[in-house]
Amino acid sequence: MKREFKNKNKNLPYGHQWIDESDIKAMLVALRSDWITQGPRVEKFEKAIAEYCNAKYVVVVSSGTAALHLAYLVADVNPEDEVITSPLTFAATATAVVYCKAKPVFVDIQEDTLNIDPREIEKKVTKKTKVIAPVDFAGQPCDYDEISKIAKKHKLLIIEDASHSLGSLYKNKKVGSLADMTILSFHPVKTITTGEGGAILTNNKDFYEKLKTLRHHGIVKNPKKGKWYYEIEKLGYNYRLTDFQCALGINQLKKLDKFIKRRREIVEIYNKAFKDIKEIKLLVEKKYVKSAWHIYPIQLNLKKLKSDRKRIFEELQKQGIGVQVHYLPLNLHSFYKKEFGYKKGDFPKAENYYKRAITLPLFPKMTNKDVERVIKIIKEVINLCKK
Repeated sequence: MKREFKNKNKNLPYGHQWIDESDIKAMLVALRSDWITQGPRVEKFEKAIAEYCNAKYVVVVSSGTAALHLAYLVADVNPEDEVITSPLTFAATATAVVYCKAKPVFVDIQEDTLNIDPREIEKKVTKKTKVIAPVDFAGQPCDYDEISKIAKKHKLLIIEDASHSLGSLYKNKKVGSLADMTILSFHPVKTITTGEGGAILTNNKDFYEKLKTLRHHGIVKNPKKGKWYYEIEKLGYNYRLTDFQCALGINQLKKLDKFIKRRREIVEIYNKAFKDIKEIKLLVEKKYVKSAWHIYPIQLNLKKLKSDRKRIFEELQKQGIGVQVHYLPLNLHSFYKKEFGYKKGDFPKAENYYKRAITLPLFPKMTNKDVERVIKIIKEVINLCKK
């Protein structure tokens, strides 16, 4: 694969897809075939993901959000139920709970990994709790041994939001085999892409059958009544993924390990460059995990700087470094304040991280020259903002 990021404005985004000629060819073959949706490539993509992730069953859907929604439905999340998750995540992890008319219950994070703190999970379990939904922030799997102990003790299901962590390892086990259901996202900034798309992985056959039905309007066929006959037994959704998207996904999956290898190479360069800069705090990767590094967040030591995060963010963007912030904690969003009574100060560790967080560019198509440019400009802006 030729590594070259083309951008006329020379701006480096924080993340970017890598679509090459083999991806385009695979999609063209699908588009010229008899099936462009609900065809053979859907099942082929599902089997490829299952094999890669060591999962028995996979159901691909139209987005990561759709995957979360279906997983919660299959977990029988109903009104009055509660789902425990992290406030430091993209909104879909919690909004899919709200789609089920249930309550997302947030617990604070660990300061070193930015993942949900198992000790805090235990404190929030009630009789209404139905599911624990950990989020593998930035690509690093959560502490699933500890979370599994809690789930087993209270007879709860674990739905892993692995939207950041396809290809990551936890104690030499691949993401996809750690939870009752695992959620993937194939958005363009993720490790592989289908444009939009997602998947649910499980080893539970009953879950698998229900997920397939709910993905397709809740339709159940009955050949005994006629080949034409179908009926809806339970309300479902049109969450299908197309064949040409699956063709892209199949081809992208073949390159996943190369993508992750390059991401980790870039992270190693970043870590070496930033480790002695007192104005920057780096994310810790635990020894028992291997992260796919979906994003590279740093935290600014604002006490050592004479500027706020906003100025530093804007200075970097002026220099063509397309930094981002992941994420505004969900308890600070107007919707969650209004609907569930969350407020500022509820989760001090997540909120403290947010105040200081900036996500730097990280995607496999970056050259070493791109990486060195980011490092150079970061150092220049840090020095500028110390004055």
